[in-house]
Amino acid sequence: MTQLHPHEESYPMVTIPAGQVNLRDDRIKKTWTVELDSFCLAAVPVTVALYPAVVHTTDQAVRGSTIPVTNISWYDAIRFCNAWSRTFGLKECYSIADGGEQIHVDREANGYRLPTEAEWQYACLAGTIGYRYGELNEIAWYQGNSGGRAHAVGTKEPNAWGLFDMIGNVWEWCWDQYDPLVYGSYRSFRGGSWAEEARGCGATCRRRSHPTFKIDDLGFRLARTR
Repeated sequence: MTQLHPHEESYPMVTIPAGQVNLRDDRIKKTWTVELDSFCLAAVPVTVALYPAVVHTTDQAVRGSTIPVTNISWYDAIRFCNAWSRTFGLKECYSIADGGEQIHVDREANGYRLPTEAEWQYACLAGTIGYRYGELNEIAWYQGNSGGRAHAVGTKEPNAWGLFDMIGNVWEWCWDQYDPLVYGSYRSFRGGSWAEEARGCGATCRRRSHPTFKIDDLGFRLARTR
């Protein structure tokens, strides 16, 4: 079992129990089931305060800000995972080659990584079976209540496993390629955002873009293998 470290008091991780999740791809009308071991997932997305402190940039630095960090590419998120792991002497999950464009994951490493789509969806639902784990206005910042901006993490109700902002506030990058045969290197992101209509804010909603893509309603949260 992976032991949680003292630094996680400032960026807490939640232990997610083992289980299974049913995934689907509406484009090709395919469904499949994934068995998951127990893993750890951050209670909230990475924030504006945390991100520059780890990667040593001042681009978005706002001391103490608990707004989710955005305008982060998938490659940026991968580099952050490795940097956060190094900070605490953990084994990096990602090896980076070919000028940063080839990324390989070591799932046995004890460092930080992005969740897979299966892990993300399973953790989001937290044992529920609907499109969302609660009433949308109570659990999420979305187009209908956000006032056109992201909000501090953890200000809406969590799901049953203590995870906040899994739906709404910002989309979250996942590890997976969306559909390599059709979209090549495009990676998946999940959850909806402050700018998204209600119908796009749900546990099974999937979006994708090139791993260099950045936008003001897309961020990420961290996972760890146990």
